[in-house]
Amino acid sequence: MPKLMKFSRLLSVLPLLFLAGCNMVVMAPSGDIAAQQRDLIVISTVLMLLIIVPVIFLTLLFAWRYRRSNTAATYAPEWHHSTRLEIVIWAAPLAIIIALGAVTWISTHKLDPYRPLDRLDAERAIPADTKPLTVEVVALDWKWLFFYPELGIATVNELAAPVDQPINFKITASSVMNSFYIPALAGQIYAMPGMETKLHAVINKEGEYEGFSANYSGAGFSHMRFKFYGLTREGFDTWVAKVKQQGTMLNRDAYLKLEKPSEKEPVRYYAGADADLYSVILNMCATPGKMCMNEMMHIDMMGGGGKESAENREKLQYDNRHADEGVVAPAATVPATGAPARSEPARNDGGSMQDMPGMQGTDSTPGTGMRHEGHSMPGMSNGTDPAPAQLNNNN
Repeated sequence: MPKLMKFSRLLSVLPLLFLAGCNMVVMAPSGDIAAQQRDLIVISTVLMLLIIVPVIFLTLLFAWRYRRSNTAATYAPEWHHSTRLEIVIWAAPLAIIIALGAVTWISTHKLDPYRPLDRLDAERAIPADTKPLTVEVVALDWKWLFFYPELGIATVNELAAPVDQPINFKITASSVMNSFYIPALAGQIYAMPGMETKLHAVINKEGEYEGFSANYSGAGFSHMRFKFYGLTREGFDTWVAKVKQQGTMLNRDAYLKLEKPSEKEPVRYYAGADADLYSVILNMCATPGKMCMNEMMHIDMMGGGGKESAENREKLQYDNRHADEGVVAPAATVPATGAPARSEPARNDGGSMQDMPGMQGTDSTPGTGMRHEGHSMPGMSNGTDPAPAQLNNNN
Protein backbone atom coordinates (compact mmCIF):
# COMPACT_ATOMS: atom_id res chain seq x y z
CA MET A 1 0.00 0.00 0.00
CA PRO A 2 2.77 2.57 0.83
CA LYS A 3 4.43 1.78 -2.52
CA LEU A 4 1.11 2.33 -4.30
CA MET A 5 0.63 5.69 -2.56
CA LYS A 6 4.17 6.74 -3.48
CA PHE A 7 3.63 5.75 -7.11
CA SER A 8 0.30 7.62 -7.19
CA ARG A 9 1.97 10.79 -5.91
CA LEU A 10 4.66 10.60 -8.55
CA LEU A 11 2.07 9.95 -11.24
CA SER A 12 -0.09 12.92 -10.20
CA VAL A 13 2.76 15.43 -10.10
CA LEU A 14 4.50 14.20 -13.27
CA PRO A 15 2.79 16.80 -15.53
CA LEU A 16 3.92 19.56 -13.18
CA LEU A 17 7.57 18.69 -13.72
CA PHE A 18 7.37 20.26 -17.15
CA LEU A 19 6.68 23.63 -15.50
CA ALA A 20 10.32 24.49 -14.91
CA GLY A 21 9.77 27.64 -12.85
CA CYS A 22 7.35 26.12 -10.34
CA ASN A 23 8.15 25.65 -6.65
CA MET A 24 7.13 22.13 -5.62
CA VAL A 25 6.95 22.87 -1.87
CA VAL A 26 3.20 22.18 -1.75
CA MET A 27 3.78 18.65 -3.07
CA ALA A 28 6.94 18.12 -0.97
CA PRO A 29 6.19 19.78 2.41
CA SER A 30 8.08 19.46 5.68
CA GLY A 31 5.17 19.56 8.13
CA ASP A 32 2.69 16.79 8.90
CA ILE A 33 -0.44 18.90 8.31
CA ALA A 34 0.83 20.06 4.93
CA ALA A 35 1.79 16.45 4.11
CA GLN A 36 -1.76 15.28 4.86
CA GLN A 37 -3.14 18.05 2.69
CA ARG A 38 -0.76 16.95 -0.08
CA ASP A 39 -2.03 13.38 0.25
CA LEU A 40 -5.61 14.64 -0.02
CA ILE A 41 -4.75 16.41 -3.28
CA VAL A 42 -3.11 13.24 -4.63
CA ILE A 43 -5.98 10.93 -3.61
CA SER A 44 -8.62 13.26 -5.06
CA THR A 45 -6.68 13.62 -8.31
CA VAL A 46 -6.21 9.84 -8.70
CA LEU A 47 -9.88 9.14 -7.94
CA MET A 48 -11.00 11.64 -10.59
CA LEU A 49 -8.51 10.29 -13.11
CA LEU A 50 -10.12 6.84 -12.70
CA ILE A 51 -13.09 8.12 -14.66
CA ILE A 52 -11.49 10.92 -16.69
CA VAL A 53 -8.79 8.78 -18.33
CA PRO A 54 -11.16 5.99 -19.50
CA VAL A 55 -13.65 8.59 -20.82
CA ILE A 56 -10.95 10.35 -22.83
CA PHE A 57 -9.64 7.01 -24.12
CA LEU A 58 -13.10 5.73 -25.10
CA THR A 59 -13.98 9.05 -26.75
CA LEU A 60 -10.94 8.76 -29.01
CA LEU A 61 -11.58 5.04 -29.58
CA PHE A 62 -15.21 5.52 -30.61
CA ALA A 63 -14.31 8.45 -32.85
CA TRP A 64 -11.77 6.24 -34.62
CA ARG A 65 -13.76 3.01 -34.74
CA TYR A 66 -17.04 4.53 -35.88
CA ARG A 67 -15.58 6.98 -38.34
CA ARG A 68 -17.44 7.32 -41.59
CA SER A 69 -14.76 5.56 -43.66
CA ASN A 70 -14.81 2.41 -41.47
CA THR A 71 -17.45 0.27 -43.20
CA ALA A 72 -16.59 -2.73 -41.01
CA ALA A 73 -17.94 -1.07 -37.86
CA THR A 74 -21.34 -2.21 -36.57
CA TYR A 75 -24.17 0.04 -37.77
CA ALA A 76 -27.32 -0.06 -35.61
CA PRO A 77 -29.49 3.03 -36.27
CA GLU A 78 -32.46 1.59 -34.32
CA TRP A 79 -30.47 0.99 -31.11
CA HIS A 80 -31.65 3.15 -28.24
CA HIS A 81 -31.06 1.48 -24.83
CA SER A 82 -28.84 -0.96 -22.91
CA THR A 83 -29.44 -1.61 -19.21
CA ARG A 84 -26.01 -3.14 -18.80
CA LEU A 85 -24.34 -0.09 -20.38
CA GLU A 86 -26.42 2.33 -18.30
CA ILE A 87 -25.32 0.55 -15.09
CA VAL A 88 -21.68 0.84 -16.07
CA ILE A 89 -22.01 4.48 -17.11
CA TRP A 90 -23.70 5.55 -13.86
CA ALA A 91 -22.18 3.14 -11.34
CA ALA A 92 -18.54 4.14 -11.91
CA PRO A 93 -19.03 7.92 -11.40
CA LEU A 94 -21.34 7.25 -8.45
CA ALA A 95 -18.73 5.07 -6.76
CA ILE A 96 -16.06 7.73 -7.29
CA ILE A 97 -18.32 10.47 -5.92
CA ILE A 98 -19.03 8.37 -2.82
CA ALA A 99 -15.30 7.76 -2.33
CA LEU A 100 -14.49 11.47 -2.81
CA GLY A 101 -17.26 12.44 -0.41
CA ALA A 102 -15.97 10.05 2.26
CA VAL A 103 -12.38 11.27 1.88
CA THR A 104 -13.49 14.91 1.96
CA TRP A 105 -15.71 14.39 5.02
CA ILE A 106 -12.96 12.68 7.02
CA SER A 107 -10.26 15.17 5.96
CA THR A 108 -12.46 18.20 6.68
CA HIS A 109 -12.68 17.20 10.34
CA LYS A 110 -9.20 15.71 10.68
CA LEU A 111 -7.48 18.75 9.13
CA ASP A 112 -9.63 21.38 10.84
CA PRO A 113 -7.13 24.17 11.69
CA TYR A 114 -8.81 24.65 15.08
CA ARG A 115 -8.34 20.97 15.98
CA PRO A 116 -5.33 20.27 18.24
CA LEU A 117 -2.79 17.85 16.82
CA ASP A 118 -2.90 14.18 17.75
CA ARG A 119 0.38 13.13 16.12
CA LEU A 120 3.79 14.40 15.06
CA ASP A 121 3.69 12.52 11.77
CA ALA A 122 2.24 9.35 10.29
CA GLU A 123 4.48 7.13 12.45
CA ARG A 124 4.74 9.05 15.74
CA ALA A 125 2.19 10.15 18.29
CA ILE A 126 2.72 13.26 20.41
CA PRO A 127 4.56 12.37 23.64
CA ALA A 128 2.47 12.89 26.75
CA ASP A 129 4.87 15.46 28.25
CA THR A 130 5.07 17.63 25.12
CA LYS A 131 3.95 21.24 25.60
CA PRO A 132 2.82 23.13 22.47
CA LEU A 133 4.51 26.39 21.50
CA THR A 134 2.06 29.31 21.38
CA VAL A 135 2.64 31.99 18.75
CA GLU A 136 0.41 35.04 18.36
CA VAL A 137 0.39 36.39 14.81
CA VAL A 138 -0.62 39.91 13.74
CA ALA A 139 -0.89 40.89 10.06
CA LEU A 140 0.11 44.54 9.69
CA ASP A 141 0.41 46.82 6.65
CA TRP A 142 2.63 45.27 5.20
CA LYS A 143 4.60 43.07 7.55
CA TRP A 144 4.07 40.27 10.06
CA LEU A 145 4.36 40.64 13.83
CA PHE A 146 4.89 37.50 15.95
CA PHE A 147 4.48 37.30 19.73
CA TYR A 148 5.87 34.45 21.84
CA PRO A 149 3.84 35.04 25.04
CA GLU A 150 5.43 32.18 26.97
CA LEU A 151 8.93 33.46 26.17
CA GLY A 152 8.17 37.17 26.45
CA ILE A 153 9.66 38.07 23.06
CA ALA A 154 8.36 39.31 19.71
CA THR A 155 9.69 39.53 16.15
CA VAL A 156 8.84 41.16 12.85
CA ASN A 157 9.07 39.18 9.60
CA GLU A 158 10.87 36.24 11.20
CA LEU A 159 9.40 33.15 12.82
CA ALA A 160 11.07 30.10 14.33
CA ALA A 161 9.94 26.90 16.02
CA PRO A 162 11.53 23.67 17.23
CA VAL A 163 11.24 20.58 15.08
CA ASP A 164 8.60 18.07 16.25
CA GLN A 165 6.95 20.47 18.71
CA PRO A 166 3.28 21.32 18.08
CA ILE A 167 2.65 25.00 17.35
CA ASN A 168 -0.58 26.75 18.35
CA PHE A 169 -1.04 29.85 16.22
CA LYS A 170 -3.47 32.61 17.24
CA ILE A 171 -3.96 34.92 14.27
CA THR A 172 -5.46 38.38 13.83
CA ALA A 173 -4.88 41.56 11.79
CA SER A 174 -4.61 45.28 12.50
CA SER A 175 -6.51 46.69 9.51
CA VAL A 176 -7.48 44.74 6.37
CA MET A 177 -7.83 41.00 5.87
CA ASN A 178 -4.73 38.97 5.00
CA SER A 179 -3.98 35.26 4.75
CA PHE A 180 -1.27 33.60 6.84
CA TYR A 181 0.45 30.92 4.76
CA ILE A 182 3.59 28.79 5.16
CA PRO A 183 3.26 26.19 2.37
CA ALA A 184 5.80 23.79 3.91
CA LEU A 185 3.99 23.83 7.27
CA ALA A 186 0.22 23.93 6.74
CA GLY A 187 -2.57 25.42 4.65
CA GLN A 188 -3.44 29.10 4.65
CA ILE A 189 -5.81 30.68 7.13
CA TYR A 190 -7.22 34.20 7.15
CA ALA A 191 -6.09 36.99 9.47
CA MET A 192 -8.94 39.44 10.09
CA PRO A 193 -9.16 42.60 12.21
CA GLY A 194 -11.20 42.25 15.37
CA MET A 195 -11.27 38.46 15.01
CA GLU A 196 -8.97 35.62 16.03
CA THR A 197 -8.43 32.53 13.92
CA LYS A 198 -6.38 29.53 14.97
CA LEU A 199 -4.01 27.06 13.36
CA HIS A 200 -2.34 23.96 14.80
CA ALA A 201 0.71 22.65 12.98
CA VAL A 202 4.12 21.03 13.40
CA ILE A 203 7.35 21.19 11.42
CA ASN A 204 9.15 17.86 11.03
CA LYS A 205 12.35 18.87 9.23
CA GLU A 206 15.02 21.46 9.89
CA GLY A 207 15.24 24.20 7.31
CA GLU A 208 14.43 27.71 6.16
CA TYR A 209 10.95 28.12 4.72
CA GLU A 210 9.00 30.89 3.03
CA GLY A 211 5.94 32.48 4.59
CA PHE A 212 3.72 35.16 3.07
CA SER A 213 0.26 36.62 2.76
CA ALA A 214 -1.90 34.80 0.23
CA ASN A 215 -4.63 37.46 0.19
CA TYR A 216 -4.13 40.77 -1.67
CA SER A 217 -4.20 43.64 0.80
CA GLY A 218 -2.87 46.71 -0.94
CA ALA A 219 0.23 48.35 -2.40
CA GLY A 220 2.83 46.55 -0.25
CA PHE A 221 1.26 43.11 -0.55
CA SER A 222 3.92 41.58 -2.80
CA HIS A 223 6.64 42.24 -0.20
CA MET A 224 4.61 40.97 2.77
CA ARG A 225 6.86 37.95 3.32
CA PHE A 226 8.76 36.41 6.20
CA LYS A 227 11.16 33.57 6.96
CA PHE A 228 10.15 30.55 9.02
CA TYR A 229 12.96 28.51 10.56
CA GLY A 230 12.54 24.91 11.67
CA LEU A 231 15.25 24.40 14.29
CA THR A 232 16.49 21.77 16.69
CA ARG A 233 15.75 22.40 20.37
CA GLU A 234 19.29 23.69 20.87
CA GLY A 235 19.05 25.85 17.75
CA PHE A 236 15.73 27.31 18.88
CA ASP A 237 17.12 28.15 22.33
CA THR A 238 20.04 29.89 20.63
CA TRP A 239 17.63 31.85 18.42
CA VAL A 240 15.58 32.93 21.46
CA ALA A 241 18.76 34.05 23.24
CA LYS A 242 19.74 36.10 20.15
CA VAL A 243 16.34 37.82 20.08
CA LYS A 244 16.63 38.70 23.78
CA GLN A 245 20.19 39.95 23.35
CA GLN A 246 19.66 42.05 20.21
CA GLY A 247 16.04 43.09 20.72
CA THR A 248 14.44 46.23 22.11
CA MET A 249 11.20 46.71 24.05
CA LEU A 250 7.83 46.57 22.28
CA ASN A 251 5.38 48.68 24.24
CA ARG A 252 2.21 50.29 23.00
CA ASP A 253 3.93 53.42 21.71
CA ALA A 254 6.47 51.36 19.77
CA TYR A 255 3.65 49.25 18.34
CA LEU A 256 1.69 52.29 17.13
CA LYS A 257 4.76 53.40 15.17
CA LEU A 258 5.28 49.89 13.80
CA GLU A 259 1.61 49.60 12.85
CA LYS A 260 1.80 52.44 10.32
CA PRO A 261 1.86 51.21 6.70
CA SER A 262 5.35 50.44 5.42
CA GLU A 263 6.88 48.22 2.74
CA LYS A 264 9.91 45.90 2.74
CA GLU A 265 10.18 46.10 6.50
CA PRO A 266 13.44 44.54 7.81
CA VAL A 267 13.54 41.82 10.44
CA ARG A 268 13.15 43.25 13.93
CA TYR A 269 13.68 41.65 17.34
CA TYR A 270 11.97 42.62 20.59
CA ALA A 271 13.47 41.30 23.81
CA GLY A 272 10.25 42.09 25.62
CA ALA A 273 6.65 42.98 24.82
CA ASP A 274 3.73 44.28 26.87
CA ALA A 275 1.78 41.30 28.14
CA ASP A 276 -1.58 42.67 27.00
CA LEU A 277 -0.45 44.07 23.64
CA TYR A 278 -1.80 41.21 21.50
CA SER A 279 -5.12 41.41 23.36
CA VAL A 280 -5.58 45.14 22.68
CA ILE A 281 -4.60 44.64 19.02
CA LEU A 282 -7.20 41.88 18.74
CA ASN A 283 -9.82 44.11 20.37
CA MET A 284 -8.80 47.09 18.18
CA CYS A 285 -8.01 49.42 21.06
CA ALA A 286 -4.23 49.82 20.88
CA THR A 287 -4.73 53.50 20.03
CA PRO A 288 -5.35 55.56 23.20
CA GLY A 289 -8.95 56.63 23.64
CA LYS A 290 -10.48 53.72 21.68
CA MET A 291 -12.98 51.37 23.29
CA CYS A 292 -12.02 47.71 23.16
CA MET A 293 -14.35 45.42 21.26
CA ASN A 294 -14.75 43.08 24.23
CA GLU A 295 -15.92 46.06 26.31
CA MET A 296 -18.38 47.03 23.60
CA MET A 297 -19.68 43.45 23.39
CA HIS A 298 -20.11 43.37 27.16
CA ILE A 299 -22.17 46.56 27.01
CA ASP A 300 -24.34 45.02 24.27
CA MET A 301 -24.74 41.83 26.29
CA MET A 302 -25.97 43.86 29.25
CA GLY A 303 -28.63 45.55 27.12
CA GLY A 304 -26.77 48.48 25.61
CA GLY A 305 -25.63 51.83 26.93
CA GLY A 306 -28.83 53.75 26.38
CA LYS A 307 -28.71 57.35 25.23
CA GLU A 308 -25.33 57.76 26.88
CA SER A 309 -23.87 55.42 24.23
CA ALA A 310 -23.75 58.44 21.86
CA GLU A 311 -20.64 59.48 23.79
CA ASN A 312 -18.88 56.35 22.52
CA ARG A 313 -18.94 57.40 18.86
CA GLU A 314 -15.36 58.56 18.63
CA LYS A 315 -14.14 55.65 20.75
CA LEU A 316 -15.59 53.20 18.24
CA GLN A 317 -14.11 54.73 15.07
CA TYR A 318 -11.19 52.53 14.07
CA ASP A 319 -10.64 52.96 10.32
CA ASN A 320 -9.49 56.58 10.58
CA ARG A 321 -7.05 56.11 13.43
CA HIS A 322 -4.11 57.56 11.41
CA ALA A 323 -6.07 60.19 9.50
CA ASP A 324 -4.98 63.04 11.76
CA GLU A 325 -1.35 62.01 11.22
CA GLY A 326 -1.62 62.13 7.43
CA VAL A 327 -0.93 58.38 7.19
CA VAL A 328 -3.44 56.53 5.05
CA ALA A 329 -3.13 52.91 3.93
CA PRO A 330 -4.36 52.71 0.32
CA ALA A 331 -7.28 50.39 -0.21
CA ALA A 332 -6.83 47.10 -2.04
CA THR A 333 -8.52 48.48 -5.15
CA VAL A 334 -6.68 51.78 -5.37
CA PRO A 335 -5.45 52.24 -8.97
CA ALA A 336 -1.98 53.32 -9.99
CA THR A 337 -3.28 56.86 -10.51
CA GLY A 338 -3.64 57.29 -6.74
CA ALA A 339 -7.41 57.86 -6.91
CA PRO A 340 -9.31 56.69 -3.80
CA ALA A 341 -10.84 53.23 -3.86
CA ARG A 342 -14.37 54.58 -3.57
CA SER A 343 -15.82 58.02 -4.12
CA GLU A 344 -17.70 59.91 -1.45
CA PRO A 345 -21.44 59.32 -1.72
CA ALA A 346 -23.55 62.37 -2.58
CA ARG A 347 -26.24 63.83 -0.33
CA ASN A 348 -29.55 65.37 -1.32
CA ASP A 349 -28.19 68.83 -0.62
CA GLY A 350 -25.36 68.36 -3.10
CA GLY A 351 -22.68 67.98 -0.40
CA SER A 352 -20.59 64.91 0.32
CA MET A 353 -20.78 62.49 3.20
CA GLN A 354 -17.98 62.52 5.71
CA ASP A 355 -15.24 60.01 5.08
CA MET A 356 -16.29 57.63 7.83
CA PRO A 357 -17.62 54.06 7.99
CA GLY A 358 -21.38 53.94 7.44
CA MET A 359 -23.60 56.93 6.59
CA GLN A 360 -22.98 60.09 8.62
CA GLY A 361 -25.18 62.70 10.19
CA THR A 362 -25.74 66.26 8.95
CA ASP A 363 -23.86 67.90 11.81
CA SER A 364 -20.09 68.13 12.14
CA THR A 365 -19.91 65.31 14.69
CA PRO A 366 -19.08 61.98 13.06
CA GLY A 367 -22.15 59.80 13.13
CA THR A 368 -22.27 56.10 13.72
CA GLY A 369 -25.77 55.22 12.72
CA MET A 370 -29.48 55.29 13.27
CA ARG A 371 -30.78 55.91 16.77
CA HIS A 372 -33.52 53.69 18.08
CA GLU A 373 -34.72 54.04 21.67
CA GLY A 374 -31.35 55.38 22.75
CA HIS A 375 -29.26 52.76 20.96
CA SER A 376 -26.99 53.07 17.94
CA MET A 377 -26.99 50.82 14.88
CA PRO A 378 -23.86 51.07 12.71
CA GLY A 379 -24.21 51.35 8.96
CA MET A 380 -27.64 53.16 8.94
CA SER A 381 -28.25 56.91 8.49
CA ASN A 382 -29.43 59.01 11.41
CA GLY A 383 -33.21 59.31 11.57
CA THR A 384 -33.02 63.11 11.28
CA ASP A 385 -30.79 63.06 8.22
CA PRO A 386 -31.93 63.01 4.59
CA ALA A 387 -31.34 59.65 2.93
CA PRO A 388 -28.50 59.38 0.40
CA ALA A 389 -29.40 60.59 -3.08
CA GLN A 390 -29.19 57.14 -4.62
CA LEU A 391 -31.84 55.82 -2.21
CA ASN A 392 -34.30 58.61 -3.14
CA ASN A 393 -33.97 58.10 -6.89
CA ASN A 394 -37.30 56.39 -7.49
CA ASN A 395 -37.89 57.76 -10.95
